[in-house]
Amino acid sequence: MTRPCIRLRRGILVAAAVGALVAPTAGGGAAAPPSAEGDLATRPSPSPSGGEVRALTPEVQQQIDQAVQQVLKEAGVPGVSVGIWTPDGGEYVKSFGVADKDTGQKMTPDLYTRIGSETKTFTVTAVLQLVDEGRIGLDDTIDKYVQGVPNGDKITLRQLAGMRSGLFNYSEDEDFFKALTSDPQRPFTPQQLLDYSFKHPVLFPPGEKFYYCNTNLILLGLVVEKMSGEPLAEYIQDRVLDPVGLKHTLFPTGNEFPSPHAQGYTNQTATGKVENSTDWNPSWGWAAGAMISRLEDLRVWARTVATGQLPDGGRLISPATQKQRLITPPTTIPGAGYGLGIFDVQGWIGHNGSLPGYESLTIYLPSARTTLVLVLNTDIGHDNEEPSTLFGDAITKIISPEHVFNLPAQPASR
Repeated sequence: MTRPCIRLRRGILVAAAVGALVAPTAGGGAAAPPSAEGDLATRPSPSPSGGEVRALTPEVQQQIDQAVQQVLKEAGVPGVSVGIWTPDGGEYVKSFGVADKDTGQKMTPDLYTRIGSETKTFTVTAVLQLVDEGRIGLDDTIDKYVQGVPNGDKITLRQLAGMRSGLFNYSEDEDFFKALTSDPQRPFTPQQLLDYSFKHPVLFPPGEKFYYCNTNLILLGLVVEKMSGEPLAEYIQDRVLDPVGLKHTLFPTGNEFPSPHAQGYTNQTATGKVENSTDWNPSWGWAAGAMISRLEDLRVWARTVATGQLPDGGRLISPATQKQRLITPPTTIPGAGYGLGIFDVQGWIGHNGSLPGYESLTIYLPSARTTLVLVLNTDIGHDNEEPSTLFGDAITKIISPEHVFNLPAQPASR
């Protein structure tokens, strides 16, 4: 009998475990990276009449309201918060539905949320900072830092960050699923997570295919710890969150969850029935998906991760390294490319996140200097689509019809 697979789910891209890479169609290819990363921040924004991004007029905002409410109803999503920011000062920040189905508490934009695979953008940023410092190289093989990795003498850090290692995804392992769902409060160590992966044979030679795999990020987290001499959570706090000014973003060490937060609802359970997963221990996601944030912090992070620039104009990542990050080869999904812990879908750059009970989407459209962030309190799909993608698609059809976030879900490996 087939049942849902627990995964730090798909992140952005769900690829069949051995699905072949296919090139995007000619009209929907991932955008090429800019010649200089600074271009992302300095490029002039087209006028609203130019068709790039529509001005957030009352009429457009009403259209967004209607689209969000329709998805909320059709997909059965309890609650969602949406933020859109344009360079001319346009702003749309609204919440819909409920944060708690039992009490009827309303969803509000100030709630903390689990951001799942958006954690990958922070972990890879830490890796790229170490690259800038000359302490590691993107083309170093992982066996230089972590022993016992299958094909470790052939898999590079670049391939890990770009989801092209060929390693098995630990969160697709049957024993892992049973361990997590039988005791969602239990903590996992990074080595335990790797053990679930390494008992499986490698899926393909390094670099041959794209395969979205959480194992890659666990390894990169260990590289950061080894080369920085700090726990990953502390390094990200000191070197990423503090410089960017993200005061409401954290890397939890257990199942702590700051208040206020929404209750999360999932069917990624042992029985397949919907359960409240708010207090599940996210250590099973660690460097691939354990972090927590809020809508406003994700607004700031969207531009920072897409450009490498700090809000004060300084650099988080050097222009040369950021340029490497934004090389986004095609994936198994037409119109979507994946770089180093970041994706490009029809020009929108960023990442999404999904883990039991919560989903998020944080993306930035460099050509229009526009940000879209949304957070919701379920990961239960609708018509085989991620709810975050349904919202992203509906909203971008209105605000950026030439750049629609149309990321179709792909079949899981089992």
